[in-house]
Amino acid sequence: MLRFFYNGIKGSDNNLQKCFYSEQKNGTIWICGKKYKDFSNEIRQVFQVENNTDMATDFFQNDSIFVLPEHPLYPQVFEAMQKAKAKVQKRAA
Repeated sequence: MLRFFYNGIKGSDNNLQKCFYSEQKNGTIWICGKKYKDFSNEIRQVFQVENNTDMATDFFQNDSIFVLPEHPLYPQVFEAMQKAKAKVQKRAA
């Protein structure tokens, strides 16, 4: 079972996989991993993870997930994104 926090996602192993959230067009939420660490297989079973890293050209990219409003976990992802936004606003104030 995945749990979404303002700064990452926890799977059944209870390890935090750090990420950030960004609201895109049409309500889509972009989840981007941090520090070039791959998302776990548990996350990959639930979401389509994209990563266009090309080691031959030294191009590295974090794992990315685009969560559409139709996805069953969208409400949990949306709530985590809102909490992340609140943290940023609180720091800015």
